[in-house]
Order: sequence, then structure tokens, then C-alpha cells
Amino acid sequence: MEKETTDSEMSGNAGAPAPVPGTSAVLPLRQDCRLVCVEYPGLVVNVDKMLETLGGEKTVSKTFADPSRRIELNYRPRDPYCHPQCANRFTTTSLLLRVWKRSRKGSGADARFEMETLGVIGTCYKFQGMSDFQYLAMHTEADGTQTSLYDKILLCKPEKKDFFYKEVPLYIPPPIFSRLDNPVDYFYRPDIQHREGYVPQTVSHDNLIGLSRARRPHNAIFVAFEEKEVPTKPLEAAVQNWRRLCVHPSDSKKEQEIKDMFERRPVWSRNAVKANLDIQPDKLKLLLPYVAYYMLTGPWRSLWVRFGYDPRKTPEAKIYQVLDFRIRCGTKHGYAVNDMPVKAKRSTLNYSLPITMNKTAPQPASIREISQEGGQPVVQKPVSPRYKLKDSAYIFREGTLPPYRQMFFQLCDLEVESIKKLIHQNDGKEEEVGLGGVFPHL
Repeated sequence: MEKETTDSEMSGNAGAPAPVPGTSAVLPLRQDCRLVCVEYPGLVVNVDKMLETLGGEKTVSKTFADPSRRIELNYRPRDPYCHPQCANRFTTTSLLLRVWKRSRKGSGADARFEMETLGVIGTCYKFQGMSDFQYLAMHTEADGTQTSLYDKILLCKPEKKDFFYKEVPLYIPPPIFSRLDNPVDYFYRPDIQHREGYVPQTVSHDNLIGLSRARRPHNAIFVAFEEKEVPTKPLEAAVQNWRRLCVHPSDSKKEQEIKDMFERRPVWSRNAVKANLDIQPDKLKLLLPYVAYYMLTGPWRSLWVRFGYDPRKTPEAKIYQVLDFRIRCGTKHGYAVNDMPVKAKRSTLNYSLPITMNKTAPQPASIREISQEGGQPVVQKPVSPRYKLKDSAYIFREGTLPPYRQMFFQLCDLEVESIKKLIHQNDGKEEEVGLGGVFPHL
């Protein structure tokens, strides 16, 4: 900020030391004044109108109070169809200076500058994204002219019933413009030049279009319900992958633990394994194909089964079947959207990716306290498992709600006496297992 003054104005500050041109100046630092900077992408002429495009001072303060939010800039604040531009939040250590340029009018003497620190800037919002995603409420006539539809589609005052039955040109704005507001380089690779005689690999017809991607090569064996035989050992690639990763004694201990689990119970869901075994998820992806195969369809779909064990030929395996449990949402089921006792994992109503920043929470550090008297370490409480799930992730208990609206339970994990009696009422009289399982109407 610059300001020219005259001789009379200079006399009022005669007591302040005048810095010598071309030299540095020492200024007092006002650490008690903490400021927030917003790099506004425009020339500010009217401060009130500028704040209106940011939602007002109250909205800016509310956004600053939540570190995961981004400031929204609407160049047309009164237009509900204006797509906002978002500013990212950064931590900074900057100063706000006020600079005066002092010179005598009509004099050829060099101008003098005076400076003052107004505060310390600890947070800065920068608009780094593109602002060209806009969709106006316009209608193109047959002759190519554009007609505004705002007076026909915006409800600015209470209207009568005739207003809602008027003929209006079709206007359907896009539900979302882009997941990212910054340009992304896709790094397309050039076509690979093969040697003469190269035969390309056959591509599955199901994976030509990205509706169902090809399975990732974790070397797991997938078995459908209709297949005659089940595998008795893992693939050699799965063995090599786990042996290459199993280098620590704790990894060998986890391997023995999961083997004991499958000896005790031949069929497990992934959540059940994660609730009984504290292991890193990336290692579990390689360990499961080493000890079990995966059922794709049938009563034991999405479950891991011990190698050599065929649940279709074992009557006792009926207790390991999958039960798809869901809590339906709707007024006819007794629950409204906001009255659901169990919240959904994710909802399109709360989709706020463009105006939020997803930051991973830091892992809590484990600190060992040292006593001052004896110098001996204070005994700390045992550290809770880092990757282990709660029992509610796979066990259903009577009188409790599941953690999610849709859960896949195994029948043996339903701790309800009436259901247990229903499961075991035909012990020894089981019929041939069909695609729907032993209890298709359970």
C-alpha cells in the first residue's frame, strides 16, 4: 500500500527515525496480531463486494475454523448456478507491511519510504484451480440467439400454482463438473514396439471396457460354485510372493496364527480374519492366497476357504454360509433418512470433494516416560492393536445394531438363540446344497 504525503504531513512524524535510502531498516514485530491471507484472483475495487463473492465475513471465518475446508469464490454470488472456484489452504510465515512513500511536491528530491509491520500471517488461501467450469441458465433459439431463463426457473417470491405449470425450455445443469479443479497430466505412454513374430496376449472380453477391471495379480485362486473340484495347494507365485515378504520373525508368527485359525475353522470372511489377526493390510493380501482360496458364488461367496476343504460336500459347513443383512431405509420401513440408527458408509448427499481437502491423520506416537528419581522407565499400558477390527465387524449379537446398514455375516457368527435353533434343527438330515445354500429362505 503506497501513500504520498506533503511537507505538512511529514512534520507530524518528525520524531520517527528516518531510514536512509538504500539501507535496511529494523522494524518492531507485532506477534500479538495473527492474520489470515486470501490471495484474491482479481483487482479489488470494492471490499464489500469482494467479501460477498467469498460468502461474507462469517462464511470465511467458519471456513477458517475447519482446516479441511476450502474457501469458495463465486464471481456471481446471486446466481445459484455459478460454479465456485476453490482456494487451497497453506501454512505460511509471512508479514504484512504498510509502506509510505513520502516526497515533496514540486521537488526533485528522492522519495523516502517508511514501513510498519501490521501482523504475522500464519495461514494463506491460494486459488490455484481453473475457473472456467460454468454453465449458464440460457436457451438457444432456432435462429441462434440466446435467451436467459433465470426469471423463469428461479423462485424469487411466493408464486401461485400457475407459475409451476408454465411451459419452460428444458434446462438440466450437470450434476458435477469435474472431480479435480487442477489440470492433470495423464502421461500417456507411446505404443510399445515389439520384435517381429511377437504374439500379443489375449484380452478377456469382460475387461475391454472399464466396467469390470481385470483382477489384480495377488495370485489368489478363485473358485465358482459350479466347479467340480477345489484346489489343494496355493499357486507357486503366491508362495514366492509371501516368502519374499516374510523376512521378519513376526511375519512367520502371523503365518502360523492364520494357519491355526483355518485349522480351527475352515471358512473365514475377510473381516473375521482382520478381527482375529493383527496384521498389516498389504501383508494380508499376500498371506490369504497362501493359505486359502476364494469362493466367488454360491452360499459361501466372498469367503476364504482352507485349501482341500470343500464346503459343498461337508454337511457341517452349513454354519459357514453367508447371510446378507441389510437395514432398509424408508418411511414404509419405519425410518426416515435422518432417523436411521445406523449411518451409511458414504452418501452422495454429503459429496463435498471439490470444497474439502482430504488429509491423512498422523499416527499417534508412542512415548516412553522416564522417571526423575530412579531413572527407570515407567511401565506403559499395552499398545492396542493397530490393524485389528472390532468383533462387531463380523459377529451379530442380539440387542445390538451392526456398524453398517449392509453387513455380510456367517451363520456361525449370529449369536441369537432362535437363529441357532433354526440352523441346527435339521442336523444329520441336510439335503444337497444348492446355489441358494441350505437355508435359502432364512
